[in-house]
Amino acid sequence: MARGKVQMRRIENPVQRQVTFCKRRAGLLKKARELSVLCGADIGIIIFSTHGKLYELATNGDMQSLIERYKSIGAEAQIEGGEVNQPQVSEQEISMLKQEINLLQKGIRYMHGEGEGHMTLGELQALERHLEIWMCHIRSTKMQIMFQEIQLLKNKEGILKAANEILQEKIAEQNGLFDIGAVTAGIPYPLTIQDNIFQI
Repeated sequence: MARGKVQMRRIENPVQRQVTFCKRRAGLLKKARELSVLCGADIGIIIFSTHGKLYELATNGDMQSLIERYKSIGAEAQIEGGEVNQPQVSEQEISMLKQEINLLQKGIRYMHGEGEGHMTLGELQALERHLEIWMCHIRSTKMQIMFQEIQLLKNKEGILKAANEILQEKIAEQNGLFDIGAVTAGIPYPLTIQDNIFQI
């Protein structure tokens, strides 16, 4: 049976997100090893999880040597002619960022009722995409905060349970001392049939 198409967006459920991360990370590393063995390629992969944990793979040698090799090749490419293209790329990035800032400022003015005229369909769609991204970030931050609060409550519950057990033990010890004190103080207990026979 064919598997359905997976939507490429952040998984909101933290448990599902962690499971997917572990499965896909293992698959990625397996495919990289296979590619290295089959084709003799030198492959280096660096992965940081959302919790900041590092996972890495260097198929031939170590990661440091691969990084040094990458730096040296990157420096040679810049010397050969990459420097000419660099200002054009940065100017394109600057113009794109300016357009994005203008769009967001226009969207904010439009939401506050200060906008002049109407926004075009393309501008509204771009603004909608930004809002969806922000909502995803807000939801993930909210889930993280809720998860942290649940962990804190679980920790408090454990502390309270431990304190309750200690208090129960102290109460049981004090009740035991009261019983022993009552016997040593000579408080008469109800007599049994044998005690009555000996008294006669």
